[in-house]
Amino acid sequence: MKIISLHTSQAALIKKAVQNNREAQKKIFEMLSPKMLNVCRQYVKDIHHAEELMLSGFLKVFNKLHTFKNEGSFEGWVRRIMVNTCISYLRKKNPIQLTEEEYVFSDLAIENLENTSVEDIQNLIDKLPEGYKMVFNLHAIEGYKHTEIAKKLGISESTSKSQLFKARKWLQKSYIKMNEVSDARK
Repeated sequence: MKIISLHTSQAALIKKAVQNNREAQKKIFEMLSPKMLNVCRQYVKDIHHAEELMLSGFLKVFNKLHTFKNEGSFEGWVRRIMVNTCISYLRKKNPIQLTEEEYVFSDLAIENLENTSVEDIQNLIDKLPEGYKMVFNLHAIEGYKHTEIAKKLGISESTSKSQLFKARKWLQKSYIKMNEVSDARK
């Protein structure tokens, strides 16, 4: 019995999409758009703006698709374009504000984390000041090193580290407050 592949290989799909095959482009979009919307949503709180950025990112993907060399992950390549699209949008919208607020560290923030919903965590991240949020997302979620973040955002490596440190403290403080409010309601 011969098994026939029902799914076109990713390399063949990309090759067709490079040749402006709309069906191949549609399949790529359908395959990656849910994940890429989540990526954009990490940087932009409003879902409608996140959708616009995702669509703009896919336009860049299809315009630059001929530069993808099938080395490494295609999804990772697309993700990088989405992140850069979001960063460009946020830079144009308003320059990144790097704040100097200090927060006190507390281990209490970790205690009930496993009982916290993804939505609550996303809401906390959404409330981060823009500079903190950008560095936090790039480092903690996207996995960029501080040298890469510094280059991408036009800041020093020590500023990147400082912003990540402050973002974590801000999140811990906000998490504790959220739990205190939740406990008071019980």
